[in-house]
Amino acid sequence: MNLQEPKDRSNTVRISGRRFEESPFIARYDGPEVIRGVYAGRFSPIFSGEDPIRNYWVLRRKALMFDTPEKPLEVSGPDAAAFLDKVLTRTVSTLEEGRGLYALACTPQGGVFMDGIVFRLAGDRFWYVQADGPLEAWFLAHSEGFDITVSDPKSRVIQIQGPASMEIMRAASAGRIDEGMRYFRAGFFDLGGQEVYVSRTGFTGELGYEIYPQGDATDHLALWDHLMAAGEPHGMEFSSSSPMTMRRIEAGILGNLTDMDTTMTPFEAGLGQFVDMERSGFVGRTALLHADRRPLLHGLKCSDALPSADSTVLDGDTPVGRMTMGVPSPTLGCGIGYVRFNEPGDWPGRSLRIRRPSGDVHPCEIVDLPFFDPEKRIVRGLDRTVP
Repeated sequence: MNLQEPKDRSNTVRISGRRFEESPFIARYDGPEVIRGVYAGRFSPIFSGEDPIRNYWVLRRKALMFDTPEKPLEVSGPDAAAFLDKVLTRTVSTLEEGRGLYALACTPQGGVFMDGIVFRLAGDRFWYVQADGPLEAWFLAHSEGFDITVSDPKSRVIQIQGPASMEIMRAASAGRIDEGMRYFRAGFFDLGGQEVYVSRTGFTGELGYEIYPQGDATDHLALWDHLMAAGEPHGMEFSSSSPMTMRRIEAGILGNLTDMDTTMTPFEAGLGQFVDMERSGFVGRTALLHADRRPLLHGLKCSDALPSADSTVLDGDTPVGRMTMGVPSPTLGCGIGYVRFNEPGDWPGRSLRIRRPSGDVHPCEIVDLPFFDPEKRIVRGLDRTVP
């Protein structure tokens, strides 16, 4: 799901359908044109024959619904909060019920192993909604001495994102979800006669919600039909994740295992604000105490060509970094992406060059992340301007 450049739509292979988890919503959008990726051990649609640029503007002006492969893991039991305080970089034990918190999991060497959102569903019951990677095994490996249960609630996440999403969720919940549900708040709601967990979060930088079915207790196709019916009057459509990828990069949202990995500390990834260094005892803290706090990851804009993963960034003729991802930005009218520099420095504001894998070289500009809306006014619902 993270690595979705235009060329990936044709660079495909066949794999066994039994190897990975199928979506319970697949019957509503499957077809010969659908291309699926694998993320967190789950299939997800990365292209379904649509025009990604057109759907990008539907996302920015109305709303899109996505079938996403994010995977919640449940941690429950008397020591659940203490355990999460140990394996995550944020303080979870003080998190209120019905709240979400973005948090990282680091290796003992201080590298980024996982990122995601932790929700407190009840006093001793939490969900950590993971990105790509083997999180369940990681949790179990660190669980010795804690009275906890790590389990898979079998929840497949639907995202409704875009400026119309609040009105759509108001209709889908018979008015129970409204402006009173703030950013990173969550709770159980009745949607079309079924109880599901809903959070005001997403992966696009737009106003939006994530809907978490309750495994076998949920009639997934009925839920899908209910949500689409609620969204139709507001112009909502279903989409593969291609528009989401463009928008999440504009918003500076990083992809685990593509934009950051265990060879990069949270500080190098520009995520130091999500590490509670004043708190002792979490995995990776000792290594992070002595880590360089300067970032290596920045944004790149290119007006002449579309950047792509593994493009080399040049200062003169000297390679100084490589790109992890490149996409078109319809809002900015140029190509954008992330560049991981070899060394920290005063890179933002510099004019450099990129050499794409094909060998052609183009001028580029290094910028701070995100590419626009640094105060997150759009996702927080404070800027409702439709572009």
